[in-house]
Amino acid sequence: MTVKIPRIMISALNSGGGKTTVTCGILKALKNRGINVSAYKCGPDYIDPMFHKNVLEIDSKNLDSFFCDENLLKSLFYKHGKNSDISVIEGVMGYYDGISMDSFQASSYDVARILKIPVVIVINGKGMALTAASVIKGIVDFKKDSNIKGVILNNVSKNSYILLKDVIEKNTGVDVIGYLPYDEEYFFESRHLGLVNPDDLRDMTQKTEKLGKTAEECIDIEKIIRISENTCPIGFEKIFEKRDFGNFVKIGVAFDRAFCFYYKDNIELLERLGCEIVYFSPIVDEKLPDGISGVIFGGGYPELYLEELNKNVKMRLDIKTNIENGMPCLAECGGFMYLHKTIKNKENKSYEMVGVIDGEAFFVGKLARFGYIELISKEDCFIIKKGEKIKAQEFHYWDSSDNGDLFLAKKPAGKREWECVKFYKNVICGFPHIFYQSNVHFAEKFVEKCGEWRIQ
Repeated sequence: MTVKIPRIMISALNSGGGKTTVTCGILKALKNRGINVSAYKCGPDYIDPMFHKNVLEIDSKNLDSFFCDENLLKSLFYKHGKNSDISVIEGVMGYYDGISMDSFQASSYDVARILKIPVVIVINGKGMALTAASVIKGIVDFKKDSNIKGVILNNVSKNSYILLKDVIEKNTGVDVIGYLPYDEEYFFESRHLGLVNPDDLRDMTQKTEKLGKTAEECIDIEKIIRISENTCPIGFEKIFEKRDFGNFVKIGVAFDRAFCFYYKDNIELLERLGCEIVYFSPIVDEKLPDGISGVIFGGGYPELYLEELNKNVKMRLDIKTNIENGMPCLAECGGFMYLHKTIKNKENKSYEMVGVIDGEAFFVGKLARFGYIELISKEDCFIIKKGEKIKAQEFHYWDSSDNGDLFLAKKPAGKREWECVKFYKNVICGFPHIFYQSNVHFAEKFVEKCGEWRIQ
């Protein structure tokens, strides 16, 4: 099928260049106008989509060209944005930065190329003059199909903007369509963007109100809309919408301040496989939801809530009892840590956790493993066959005394590889964040196993 969806990407020269601030300002300004907006984040990051959803109240998903082939990427983009007036996509890292130093695969440019998205580049204009024009000309001309249609200047005053706009447009032919002045209120701690604490949300909502008003005043929102509408149709084959099996399966998903990192596409895939998703809190609830036949623990920040998780003994015992009785379970990163016997905090104090894994999770003081990986199964198990592959990513400052060896993890660039993921009874758990859509069979087998356990 072929579709045309108004869309625009906000990218930058580098991480920390201001694309998140500018994207959120534009999203808020569009929403304030009553426009139906859908949002996306390039790459595997959980934080920005959560910010879009929790603070701006705009539904958001990931667009990742490492996790997805071109047809799947187009299908997922269409599914989320088909009913929107405009889709705004936030880039990742620098515009051309991909899976390795010499590759644009999985970059913002790669996503824009596949989905034919017009792009606006954010430039930190502080302390720059004619050099800004040379930088812009370089990034526009680096690829013939860069599709860069405009520039927004960040961290500049109104007077500097007027002067820079004239210099840039005369020397590059690229439209400068707005700016954002420097304001400390626009800054958010990266970690806190993922929290779902009501007090944090109220504070950030107030900040984004100001940001939206500033964006309306300083950025040509009408030009943003016109650029988004001047797009080419994209053609693709639709992925499946629904499967017939598994209508009786109810799956519990941990979701609270400690566990909040989930790819929306993973949850939607389970729903299309016939599952009912029931959310619960390992911090607050005393037992698993009634009637579930499987459980999922996502990533998040369990290390910030060790006392609360430890004190909820009834929940920990209920989880362990059900898992030991054969309940299927998927757990990743923070959820994997929670299943350990203990988690040791940064001060070396240990807290008892669920105890399914007879080991300890501990802080290592630096990124232990990070980036894209392809997982290759080393043996047959209920969820995947030996030699099968599925894509994932890791990003964590904690490690485990028992990381498991179900999979061999391979980096897409370079020769680094390692064993990971624990297989115990009907539990698959480890640090990798797995993208189910990259191997639908993985999700199907999990749902089937949940159905088998329910009817025993």
